[in-house]
Amino acid sequence: MPSMISVWRGCHRIQDSLFSSDSGFSNYRGILNWCVVMLVLSNARLFLENIIKYGILVDPIQVVSLFLKDPYSWPALCLLIVANVFAVAAFQVEKRLAVGALTEQAGLLLHVLNLVIVLCFPAAVAFLLESITPVGSVLALMVYTMLFLKLFSYRDVNLWCRQLRARAKAKAKAASAGEKANGGVATRTGPISYPDNLTYRDLYYFLFAPTLCYELNFPRSPRIRKRFLLRRLLEMLFFTQLLVGLIQQWMVPTIQNSMKPFKDMDYSRIIERLLKLAVPNHLIWLIFFYWFFHSCLNTVAELMQFGDREFYRDWWNAESVTYFWQNWNIPVHRWCVRHFYKPMMRRGSSKWLAQVGVFLASAFFHEYLVSIPLRMFRLWAFTGMIAQLPLAWIVSRFFRGNYGNAAVWVTLIIGQPVAVLMYVHDYYVLHHEAPTAGP
Repeated sequence: MPSMISVWRGCHRIQDSLFSSDSGFSNYRGILNWCVVMLVLSNARLFLENIIKYGILVDPIQVVSLFLKDPYSWPALCLLIVANVFAVAAFQVEKRLAVGALTEQAGLLLHVLNLVIVLCFPAAVAFLLESITPVGSVLALMVYTMLFLKLFSYRDVNLWCRQLRARAKAKAKAASAGEKANGGVATRTGPISYPDNLTYRDLYYFLFAPTLCYELNFPRSPRIRKRFLLRRLLEMLFFTQLLVGLIQQWMVPTIQNSMKPFKDMDYSRIIERLLKLAVPNHLIWLIFFYWFFHSCLNTVAELMQFGDREFYRDWWNAESVTYFWQNWNIPVHRWCVRHFYKPMMRRGSSKWLAQVGVFLASAFFHEYLVSIPLRMFRLWAFTGMIAQLPLAWIVSRFFRGNYGNAAVWVTLIIGQPVAVLMYVHDYYVLHHEAPTAGP
């Protein structure tokens, strides 16, 4: 028979409610699963409503017309082929600089001229050539933008190698055991040292590698994993079809139905269209992120045995806008830090000014990739990127922890549809209403 003490033992103790912030993440698992189920069901309802209202709009053949106006004219592909000329030009300049056939000032001038042409030449073709489509222009300009960033890094790293070699020669006349007879000094432990890296094989490996930052010795994986590669290829194929289907079936009708509210300046309907567009736009953006940064870049890395696979970090846990931009696109972030942010800091700029400079450069390239293919300059993308600066301050100042993460997600979900609608509206007015306007 239990004693009276055990029967009357107290049943209360100091503890928090489950919904308190200190109760632990595991207590929310069921609620999070409920949210996921509700999200899936609500989107399924929207998708079914879309099918009932518009029918099946998916047309893979129509996608071809987005890239080509004339099946016998391939201007975007020609632009990609011509890009090889600028890479070879940068390589030839570096070869001459390595042997002293050019001065550093002359080499800098040639590199600057080459980089300016890399940006201006495709822009002029995309803007002036009527046979090139907006989608073809975007793809060509993206390739040229990556080429610009890669050649910029290629020039910087080779310059640092020459400076290191010059300092090594000046400091010691007696060569170290690992130094070559011609005075070359290894800039990093590995099989290649400057100027032995100046070969076409090294150049083209860098141009096709999934990175924007050049190194003399990239980390390499020991072999190509065939199963891993096959999974990534199947993902690329599946998500490509899914993206095309979602854009044609879901986004295009929503955007088309948004033109009348914009024309009539019906603000309540504009907000309703914006919120309706936010769901498919964000879903497509998330799928695109996985398709490009995981499937595509890992496919290229596996084929080239490129060892560094950190193409993104946990940006979805971002509690500040700054953390998001530092972690969602690692190749671009590394380039900005290595070739823009740190050089500005070394020249005496403040941390805040260097950050502003990075956002200005990013804003320029965002606008470059949108306005030129559309042949109109509205600066919505530029303004959106610049707006990240005050937004980052507001989120870091007034929102912390989970609230900061929620604020980041809200800006991602709402901000992109605003820019999409702005550009689509202006493009529609410019190309469809302007020609029919009276004198």
